[in-house]
Amino acid sequence: METIGFLMDGFAVALTPYNLMFALFGAFVGTLIGCLPGLGPANGVAILIPLAFTLGLPPETAMILLTSVYAGAMYGGRISSILLNIPGDEPAMMTCLDGYPMAQKGRAADALAISAIASFAGSLIGTIGLIMLAPVLARFALTFGPAEYFALFLLAFATLGGITGKNPMKTVIAATLGIMISTVGIDISTGTQRYTGGVLELYEGIDFILAIVGLFAISELLFFVEARMGKGRSKVKVGKLTLSFKEIVSTIPTQLRGGVLGFIAGVLPGAGASLGSFISYTLEKSVLGKKGRFGEGDIRGVVAPEAGNNGAASGALVPMLTLGVPGSGTTAVLLAMLISLNITPGPLMFTQNADIVWGVIAALLIGNVLLLVLNIPMIGVFVRLLSVPPMYLLPIVTMVAFVGIYSISHSTFDLYFMIVFGVGGFILRKLEIPMVPIILGLLLGPEMEKNLGHALILSDGDWTTLWSSPLAIGLWLVAGLGLVLPPLFGPLLRRRMRSVIKEGPVSD
Repeated sequence: METIGFLMDGFAVALTPYNLMFALFGAFVGTLIGCLPGLGPANGVAILIPLAFTLGLPPETAMILLTSVYAGAMYGGRISSILLNIPGDEPAMMTCLDGYPMAQKGRAADALAISAIASFAGSLIGTIGLIMLAPVLARFALTFGPAEYFALFLLAFATLGGITGKNPMKTVIAATLGIMISTVGIDISTGTQRYTGGVLELYEGIDFILAIVGLFAISELLFFVEARMGKGRSKVKVGKLTLSFKEIVSTIPTQLRGGVLGFIAGVLPGAGASLGSFISYTLEKSVLGKKGRFGEGDIRGVVAPEAGNNGAASGALVPMLTLGVPGSGTTAVLLAMLISLNITPGPLMFTQNADIVWGVIAALLIGNVLLLVLNIPMIGVFVRLLSVPPMYLLPIVTMVAFVGIYSISHSTFDLYFMIVFGVGGFILRKLEIPMVPIILGLLLGPEMEKNLGHALILSDGDWTTLWSSPLAIGLWLVAGLGLVLPPLFGPLLRRRMRSVIKEGPVSD
């Protein structure tokens, strides 16, 4: 009953005309961003962060805007998967397998409509799971001390590669680089300068908003310039909507299975929407067996991955809000936004900033309805966007990023620094070094260092205090498994994913 009361308070925040307007705007823009191949939700949220600061939005409105962009981008990723056989982002990869064959058979409108319904169902299931699990986990996290939090942050870094991580060593390099960047500035314990090089602007450390916009948004723009500049995409005929009510009802079990599996995958550290999409698709394929025609345009082959990746998107918010540890790349960007708003994510956030937490959760529920209403009648608008050459879109995105960053500090140094991060991110991505561990190291590094210091001070320098409690020992053991299991089972899972994809359609 207490949770229902908090949720009602959240609806009171989210349903104000001001916040509702930004939820609608975020859902629309997020869908536009999601349908552009390569951008994805993390880049979309990173691009919109400067806009939130430029407009001077209050914390709850800023978070409602960005979470709506997040949800919208997860919806939008399916559009280019179905129409062009090009995933809008990695989680939408599985949607190509049956979505594109449906489009080739003249059922593109049906595939887009049922994928929107499945996205709604998966996100709704994930949000309900968030409402039920987050307060329980937050209360449990109140028992954490400095040693337990240090072990928790170690667990976050240990599981960064995730089950589908490509190269654990590159993940470790990226996380180390992020932690190193986080040490730049004045040491809060001793007051000494660290790695500033005498540059006055670095005394307060490196602003992670600059790093995020540079590493995600600017580097992505550079990839656009390199690979797609001046190239438009041919318009795709969507056709008429012939989806029957009977077909929609027949996919309800698939929606439920996909949403639940996706939510579980989202809550797991390092797993995320890609795993949620994959396991939802493979489970549905195994459940139906010969009854399904997967890879040939089976409608359930569209429903399962879409329900899975949208359920995972909501699930990834659970560890971020309750523990301050992001469950995905996009939630890492949202975590940075919270910190920049002087809000500390974690268990105390549910009491100290309850209006923001429950306002965001309520906005997710409202946003799902808005997205469902937007995505079916306005699909023609999103399809036409796919034929617009990036040379017309790039200046707009670049302008938003630069104007937004400059409006935060009014410093040209920050603009140059953002460009440095953008070029650096471009080079690192060329070397296949992931960006999320860098951001996570930058965000969690200071807290990890602070909790380590507190634990040692309380124990008079006794290092064994870091593993003296049963909870800390459990976290250390899970962190160890997080380091050992991905190299052992990750290649097997990736081979399985590749085999499933090879069984699907081949692009023209």
